[in-house]
Amino acid sequence: MKTMTCTQLGGACNKKFQANSFQEIAQMSKQHGIEMFQSGDAEHLAVMGKIMQIMQNPEDMQKWMEQKKAEFEALPEDQ
Repeated sequence: MKTMTCTQLGGACNKKFQANSFQEIAQMSKQHGIEMFQSGDAEHLAVMGKIMQIMQNPEDMQKWMEQKKAEFEALPEDQ
């Protein structure tokens, strides 16, 4: 199991997520983003705007996701 924060995943806070795979942690981050969007959290909304710009270009989005996955893979296993 590995741990990443919202900030490490491109977000705006230090909430920690723990998962065995990048896909799992990405899903947790996505759910957190939905919750922050629904609550109108200004910091998260600002970051989401930047990510939405990246999403406009599929190649850029793929590179961004690959970078985040590589960061996850490089992390040590939790103790």
